[in-house]
Amino acid sequence: MDTTVSDQGKVIDISRIIEMIPHRYPFLMVDRVIKVVANESAVGIKNVTINEPFFQGHFPSRPVFPGVLIIEAMAQTAAVLVVETLGPSAEGKLVYFMSVENCRFRRPVGPGDQLHIHVFKERSRGNVWKFRAEAKVDDTLVAEATYAAMILDE
Repeated sequence: MDTTVSDQGKVIDISRIIEMIPHRYPFLMVDRVIKVVANESAVGIKNVTINEPFFQGHFPSRPVFPGVLIIEAMAQTAAVLVVETLGPSAEGKLVYFMSVENCRFRRPVGPGDQLHIHVFKERSRGNVWKFRAEAKVDDTLVAEATYAAMILDE
């Protein structure tokens, strides 16, 4: 099943995410969206496993999920929110970062952790959207940022 609806919002599985955004392995950073409310917010899940290719070098003795990939997971979760808001005409469009502000990494994320990426739309004007996001593991804040992105037809 692609999507289900609960009282908390819509749930979107990986097959539907792949239809919505253009990212693919090894750069797809969202495994499921467990809650999306169009034009408001989304919560994405990233299951972090030791099988990720970057763990070979980041770092072999203490595997740490790269912070820039946490930010990328935030952006991809936001992209799902944008498509859910704009509808099918937005599927597969490219989304480019314009800015990342107030980014903070609070604690390392490693294999076995499950990131819950909470994204909140702050505003949109035309094809430019601004978001605030928090990434949590077991309800502990591990990263946060605000960022802007531009949605383009290509």
